[in-house]
Amino acid sequence: MKNSYIIEYLNENEFRKKERAVKKYNMLAYKKLIFEFYPEFREGVFNGVIVSKNTNDGIIKYELKLPTDTLFSKVYDDLVLHYTVYEKQKIVMLNTITPEDILTEGHQKELTTYKGVPVSKSHAEKDMFKINLLNMLDNK
Repeated sequence: MKNSYIIEYLNENEFRKKERAVKKYNMLAYKKLIFEFYPEFREGVFNGVIVSKNTNDGIIKYELKLPTDTLFSKVYDDLVLHYTVYEKQKIVMLNTITPEDILTEGHQKELTTYKGVPVSKSHAEKDMFKINLLNMLDNK
């Protein structure tokens, strides 16, 4: 326990909102976060792609792709956890989860789904068009 990392938040309220939206619309990614990735972070095991590294200060920024449905990824992009590790202070700073627009909207109001994919209320026609187009391309 002495060498474990502490998990902190850049903006806890905003991060928790996005985390709850992930729980609501993608339970697999949420379970991986809570039961696999967060415990590994506390133990000092960091997954994902290193985005930037500052060796003098011991700061490393990561992007961790979360498991998600392929159709969701094609419509909105991959679910990605952005976090920063401060090695000298033994802190993992959780920054955000992207795509932010659909997660923020999913937290604010109940999203409808179309063919198993959440649809944004602000541009529903565009999202349904993408879903239909991707389904037609997959069927050929």
